[in-house]
Amino acid sequence: MALTKDKKQQVVDEVASLLADSKLTVVAAYQGTTVKALQQLRRDAKNDQTQVKVVKNRLVIKAIEKNEALKDVDTSALKGQLLYAFNNADEVAPAKALATFAKTNPTLQFVGAIGPDGTFMSAEEVNALATLPSKTQLIAGIINTLNGPVNGVISGLGGNLHGLLDAIAAKNGN
Repeated sequence: MALTKDKKQQVVDEVASLLADSKLTVVAAYQGTTVKALQQLRRDAKNDQTQVKVVKNRLVIKAIEKNEALKDVDTSALKGQLLYAFNNADEVAPAKALATFAKTNPTLQFVGAIGPDGTFMSAEEVNALATLPSKTQLIAGIINTLNGPVNGVISGLGGNLHGLLDAIAAKNGN
């Protein structure tokens, strides 16, 4: 069923709002992907606070033009059957969600991504983003790196302290 002019305007407004709030919007071609698989993608992506939408490209372009920060985005790549993954909490989550899905469904191909500052990233850049560790993994790695020297000093002092205590006990025993 065709959308009425009012419904199209509602879709444009919704997409414009999602684009404005999203830290990264990943664009992917889904031609050949089954409806059931797309429903599973939506469920899986929702766990990472990523919202996946299939919207007509013409309406997305209107939403982009409506947003001041995104007016200069190159929309020439927005052709064919595309889906858009939005996330307002994490920059990497939409790319990771789609990359994980694409491992089992090779019909999904990255087209690019739209950054909050109006830059259009290539598919290769999105693939690189998807392979990065998550924010929590990066924080844990940094904490572990910072904690390493402290643990080394404590181990060194603990080892020397035991040696010192053993020497004192041996001296007192003689």
